[in-house]
Amino acid sequence: MKIINLLSSQFFTGIMKIQVLERGLCHHKQRTKASVGFKAGVKDYKLTYYTPEYETKDTDILAAFRVTPQPGVPPEEAGAAVAAESSTGNVFGFKALRALRLEDLRIPPAYSKTFQGPPHGIQSERDKLNKYGRPLLGCTIKPNWDYPQRTTVEHVMNVYVVDLILPKMMKM
Repeated sequence: MKIINLLSSQFFTGIMKIQVLERGLCHHKQRTKASVGFKAGVKDYKLTYYTPEYETKDTDILAAFRVTPQPGVPPEEAGAAVAAESSTGNVFGFKALRALRLEDLRIPPAYSKTFQGPPHGIQSERDKLNKYGRPLLGCTIKPNWDYPQRTTVEHVMNVYVVDLILPKMMKM
């Protein structure tokens, strides 16, 4: 099943169709258009993920994002970067993005009818962690190349002060 990202930007009229490769099958640097070939260095995302002629299928998961690139960044490049990394959760490390918002999501009926949900619920996670009565967030704070060390420390301290539980940061 493929994940298709439909991206729009305040600087770009219309919606771009971006095809994202099936998870785990190919890294973005390995897929290139024939005219580009394999060259050393980093390729533009739009050379690897931007396929405006792609026709969506009923079996595709569609995610509509509103993408606002940084000044000077082409909308196609920012959109293709989101398409390339949105399934891995690494979009906010991009210098190319100023803002990103998931606007809509379409999951195929066959998938939603057969998916039984995650194997563990919130209660089982709380039981494993022995943590109750406080917010439980399924995320972590990662050092970001763009942030000074002090900013990362401030984020961690804010989580500590408000007593949030971040299971990914806890050793089990």
